[in-house]
Amino acid sequence: MSAAEEHFLDARLMKRLPPQRDSNTFELNVHLRAGPGITVLFGSSGAGKTLTLNCLAGFTRPDEGRILVRDEIYFDAAARVHVPPQRRRCGYMFQDHALFPHMTVRENLSFAASVARSENNRPLHRHRRVNELLELFELSDLASRTPARLSGGQRQRAALARVLLGEPRLLLLDEPTRGLDARLRSAFYDVLQKTRERLDIPAVLVTHDLEECFELADFVCLIEGGRMLQAGSRESVFAKPASLEVARMLGMYNILPAEITTLDPGQNTSRLAVFDGFLEGPYFPAHLIGDRGSLCVREYEMKVSASKPGPATNAVAVRPVKTTPVAAGIRIEFDGEFCATVSESDWQAMRGSERLWVEVPRAAVHFIG
Repeated sequence: MSAAEEHFLDARLMKRLPPQRDSNTFELNVHLRAGPGITVLFGSSGAGKTLTLNCLAGFTRPDEGRILVRDEIYFDAAARVHVPPQRRRCGYMFQDHALFPHMTVRENLSFAASVARSENNRPLHRHRRVNELLELFELSDLASRTPARLSGGQRQRAALARVLLGEPRLLLLDEPTRGLDARLRSAFYDVLQKTRERLDIPAVLVTHDLEECFELADFVCLIEGGRMLQAGSRESVFAKPASLEVARMLGMYNILPAEITTLDPGQNTSRLAVFDGFLEGPYFPAHLIGDRGSLCVREYEMKVSASKPGPATNAVAVRPVKTTPVAAGIRIEFDGEFCATVSESDWQAMRGSERLWVEVPRAAVHFIG
């Protein structure tokens, strides 16, 4: 993220919540930066994701910290600045959509337009904006319906349209596809991506769904226990988890014991001893020969075969111990507690083999010491 993008949203937040009957003391302590794309806060339930959104929106007042949106201070504990929610121009899309049940779609949008703190809020402009968003989100034919007469996907589109009528400087979305089936989720992703392309504002989206994170994120912030474990572009975070805690949290990696046997910065290569063989990978800076740690590789990067690949192939031989049918084919569990998935036809060709060859692309090899 460039220095210019960092100033779209820069928030340092600390908030302590006292213990409740069913929970211990919780402390949120994060530094969140976001550019004009979609930044996804990913983590388990109770990690502090929604609390972060509420602090940004002004619904919750942090104990310490500072919130800066496009060089405008929304909150500064030291300076005793706390801009109230209605003046922050944050578009907040709640899990339950929060549409007024007694109003039609058009009335919901018109009301949002009437209270918007925009520079041009004359009646004619508001009417044009409402019609524009009804058309953009394919709601024109549904404008006279109340929320109760809309499907889940239609309510989502209406809720997002209403949020955008406020011409927000910051878009906040709290698990917007919760409770929707795969088809409706996909439709909403398309709508949100089109919205992202039209707006030059940061959007912060909360989810604990890894597929949703893959689908929508430009940047990813991994949160657990009120702390930011790792943040960066989607590609960098998922390709190179910063710790075993992150790798386990994402749930998409095979984690294997490994030892560095060769390091060659000139050739940008390394070699790891894994099980009874060796795997080559890129050069690992800040490590030494003899360092022991873990090889982290995404399961879908692994290729399995019954016969030994060519001499230039990056592969090790491992004993299969269990197979399970899954939607993508056959999931093979190997000695050493790691897995790979193959098609049913490929499994039939290698079935009965005492040892199988597992190939890992060099670029997919990631070492955590």
